[in-house]
Amino acid sequence: MTAIKNIWGNFKKYKFLMMQLISRDFKVKYKRSVLGVLWSILQPVLMMTVMAIVFSQMFRFKVEGTNYLVYLMTGLIMFNYFSEASSNAMTSVVYNFTLINKVYIPKYIFPIAKCLFVGINFLFTLIPWIAIILLSYVGLGEYPASINAWYILLPYIFACLFMFTLGIGMIVSCISVFLRDMFYIYSIILTIWNYLTPVFYSIEILPTSLQTLFKINPLYMFISGARSIVLYGQRPSLIQLGTMGLISIVTMIIGLLIFKRKQDKFIYYV
Repeated sequence: MTAIKNIWGNFKKYKFLMMQLISRDFKVKYKRSVLGVLWSILQPVLMMTVMAIVFSQMFRFKVEGTNYLVYLMTGLIMFNYFSEASSNAMTSVVYNFTLINKVYIPKYIFPIAKCLFVGINFLFTLIPWIAIILLSYVGLGEYPASINAWYILLPYIFACLFMFTLGIGMIVSCISVFLRDMFYIYSIILTIWNYLTPVFYSIEILPTSLQTLFKINPLYMFISGARSIVLYGQRPSLIQLGTMGLISIVTMIIGLLIFKRKQDKFIYYV
């Protein structure tokens, strides 16, 4: 607990630096871009459109009784957040080695800043997601989505996704300092993880024996929880909600502790 308190204390102490890092990332990402931050809204819409055409029209993927566009978009924006945030966190320490070599800075500031930066972009992607949910009521897709009181649980699910992503980001960023091959290995891991997560397909098409294995995937829990609310108007079970929170907190704590234990050695490798 002392280590966690120290991390939180440094987080508040270096809050200004965190904001500067996030601001820098925005400037770099949208430098000389005509549409700027609007790409955060357009990109998931364009990706969803392409994937919807490919999987629903060419491969005839569908989920019975649900709006496939909303189903796809829900999985897409959540997995994309995890993928982009954890990938950026992984490279954050190595890419800031010049700053690390000049002044003392708690190294975990960098992966946290990356997860927060991508998290802000994630909030922008919720705009087209909500728009598609509303458009489902006027004929976009075969079935309308659901608007219900359980939407109040979505911030909790998104917070669990953030904590889990931060924990994984801390772990892979620590590994990448000592093993640069992690840059390439993790991209392969994410590709495999993407196919093991029902983003564009339903888990029901899998054999029963495989369904149990796939449900262990934490990303499946987050995505299926959001889909239960948005598509079916149902509250995820208390066990599912509790498991989400437990996995997220444990992963985040493990990531922070591993990172804190190894960060003093980074200077010899970056």
